[in-house]
Amino acid sequence: QVQLVESGGGLVQAGGSLRLSCAASGRTFSSYAMGWFRQAPGKEREFVTAISWRGGRTYYADSVKGRFTISRDNAKNTVYLQMNSLKPEDTAVYYCAARLGVGLTAAQAMDSGTYDYWGQGTQVTVSS
Repeated sequence: QVQLVESGGGLVQAGGSLRLSCAASGRTFSSYAMGWFRQAPGKEREFVTAISWRGGRTYYADSVKGRFTISRDNAKNTVYLQMNSLKPEDTAVYYCAARLGVGLTAAQAMDSGTYDYWGQGTQVTVSS
């Protein structure tokens, strides 16, 4: 079992930055690929970014490429999402997720159904 707790959300003006953290506890964190998804009101949950177990592979949605950066610190059992140049359309609840396995293809990264554990989410609101 893995428990995931997100933090760092909040209210920010357009063009600003936030850094989300996702702290994991339970089974060996380094055995999991980690992803971030988001869900805006009235919309389906969508893929944002993911990182492989050692951090060697990262994937990004086109909508955040160049603005968001995912990273992980396996010694701290934490994955981060640095969000820069935020836009009002980035407003959503952001969820981190863990996927057991050493490999991570793009298809796997983007498919929420392949993740084993989910956090409760943290709200990010970007004002115009």
